[in-house]
Amino acid sequence: MAQAKINQLKSGEADNRFLRSMSMADRSGRLLETLDALEQRVEALREAAASMEQEKETLLELIQSVQNSQDMRNISDGEREELNLTANRLIGRTLTVAVSVQTIRSAQQEEFLSRATALIDEVVDKLLQDVAIAKSRLIALYNACSSEALQGPVNQKFQSIIVGCSLEDQKKIKTRLQKLIRNVCSADRSIALLDQKAAQIGNYNHLQQNQCYTYTGTIPDSQHFGGSLQMQSSLLESLDNTGDGK
Repeated sequence: MAQAKINQLKSGEADNRFLRSMSMADRSGRLLETLDALEQRVEALREAAASMEQEKETLLELIQSVQNSQDMRNISDGEREELNLTANRLIGRTLTVAVSVQTIRSAQQEEFLSRATALIDEVVDKLLQDVAIAKSRLIALYNACSSEALQGPVNQKFQSIIVGCSLEDQKKIKTRLQKLIRNVCSADRSIALLDQKAAQIGNYNHLQQNQCYTYTGTIPDSQHFGGSLQMQSSLLESLDNTGDGK
């Protein structure tokens, strides 16, 4: 009788241990599900922040493009000054938004990113020396990291470096190169418009008896050449917003 009771107690303890073990498993499962749901929210937060970061850069680029547009040069000084004040105010308000998404990298990925950034910065530094050559080199870099290649060569060295970067860094590098190429193309169009306008002014003055100056094929510094240099300088300043992708 006593032995039966002891056996019953032992059996009950075993059942309790089993139930307690199941309860711990259930609890662990619920915690895991909670963490999985939180991980999805964390990734959504990172994506939203990255989108805001990109929107900030896009807004700055658009505002600067308005300031450097041909239309801005074809209005009165007073109107231009007023519009530039508005544009600068918008730039200032945009810069008050601080968004930063840090990328987790291994030591090897850090090294590859540093090398990729150095190659891009080298091209950027030479933009004012020769825009055409710099544009060709930028396209070669872009083609090395994009499936949608532009017409032009592919920088094989840069391609071997890009594959060693993290996926997030690869996307940021591609975006930076896209912005650089857009800025350079915009600069080319602006310079072409300035040259065309200067030629028209030169031809018109050639027909006038009371011309203020004779067009000799050289764009007057104060009116046109200074504008193109200002435009190219603004182009370089806008590149600072792209950073190195870190």
